Amino acid sequence: MNLFKGEKYLEQTPVLILMTRWPGAGRCKARLASKIGSKNAAYIQSVLIKHTITVAKAIEETGLAEVQLAMSGISSKAAKRWGEQQGLNKIFHQGEGTLGLRMRKQVLRVQRSQPNTRAGRSTILIGTDLPGLCKLDLIKAIMSLENNEIVLGPSLDGGYWLIGLTGKLVRPVVTWPFYDMPWGTSQVLMRTILRAKTEGAHYDFLREQNDIDQIQDLSPWQG
Repeated sequence: MNLFKGEKYLEQTPVLILMTRWPGAGRCKARLASKIGSKNAAYIQSVLIKHTITVAKAIEETGLAEVQLAMSGISSKAAKRWGEQQGLNKIFHQGEGTLGLRMRKQVLRVQRSQPNTRAGRSTILIGTDLPGLCKLDLIKAIMSLENNEIVLGPSLDGGYWLIGLTGKLVRPVVTWPFYDMPWGTSQVLMRTILRAKTEGAHYDFLREQNDIDQIQDLSPWQG
C-alpha cells in the first residue's frame, strides 16, 4: 500500500538519499580492489548497491520516505540512465568536493526544492556498503527524527553509515556535521557527536554496522 497522498504529504515525508559511486571496474572500492582485483571489487559494489536499493524501495512503497539516488564516478546523464535501470526515478549527481561537501549539497538541494516548507524537510543520507541493512534500520532512523534533530548509524571503523537531519539543522542547513571532518578516519563519529553536544542538538543512534571497504570486512560474509 502506498501512503503518498499529494504534494503536502510529500513535503512532510523524509527524503532518503542513497549516496553511492558507480560500480565500474577501476572506479570504486580502491582499497578492496587492491586485494581482490578491480572487477571483483566492482561486482561486490554492484551487489551492495542493489541490496540497498531493494531495502530503500520497500520503505518507499509504504510511504515512509521518498528515495533519491546521488551518484559519483559517472556523468549526470549516465547516472540517470543507470538509476532508472534500477527502478529509481529521482537520480542526482553528487557534485565535486569532499564527502562532507557533497553530502551537504544533497541536503541543501532537498530544502531548496521545497522552499515553502517552513520547518524544512527531514533528510537521511545512507551509504550503499551495508550487506546487513534491513527495513527496520531505516524505519528506526525515520522514527528517531520525530524526537531528535540528528540520528547516526555508527560504523565499526569509527565513522557512520547513516546520518539523518531534521528541524533546525535543515532550515537553514547547518555546516558543522559536514565541514572540517577527518573523513576516512576513526574519528568521524566521535567528532560529530562532540559537535552535536556543542551545538545543543538532540541526537540518537541506530545499531552499529560494518560497511565493506577492505578485504577483512568480507570475512563475516564468506562461507
